[in-house]
Amino acid sequence: MSTSDDDAGQGPPDDDAAARLAALWTDHAVRVHAYLLRHTDPDTAQDLLSETFLVAWRRVDDVPEDALPWLLVVARNQRRSTARAHVRRRRLDDELTRLQAAAPADDTPEHLATERDTLLRALAILTEREREAILLVAWDGLTPTQAADVAGCSTAALHVRLHRARRRLKAAVDDPDTATRSTARPASAPASSRRSA
Repeated sequence: MSTSDDDAGQGPPDDDAAARLAALWTDHAVRVHAYLLRHTDPDTAQDLLSETFLVAWRRVDDVPEDALPWLLVVARNQRRSTARAHVRRRRLDDELTRLQAAAPADDTPEHLATERDTLLRALAILTEREREAILLVAWDGLTPTQAADVAGCSTAALHVRLHRARRRLKAAVDDPDTATRSTARPASAPASSRRSA
């Protein structure tokens, strides 16, 4: 029962497809909406219901005769995708708040405040290890050898992390939109998904 909507193209134009979709809506919309209401708030449930039937419209030829289970799987996938997006946004907000609180306070002109915000956003896109390396050296004033001891890694590994962090920070500061685009990935991905350095 594949329900991936990655191959979603334009909706089928013929009258038979439109009639099939109308029948699917009439027969199953209430039950799909009830399923979504059990898992989310009413506004989100309404949005996800629309997205579910948009997938059904795009893939109407793939919808089996016993359509309800298929529609519920699509609804579940839409709900999970939306939940992941909310988690990513919340993580970014939390990370920016934490970095803002940790940033050295100083009275600066407005243009420096803007630069500071850009830098904090850039820090938020680094991996946890890269951010730790750059902050230990730049904010805490440790040497790379001392920072490596604190981070529990070799000096060579810390130099690699610093190099990556500086390169990504420079790119994000040179192009502030990079920070916004890059936050689609959580700032602290599981260690197993990154190289050990």
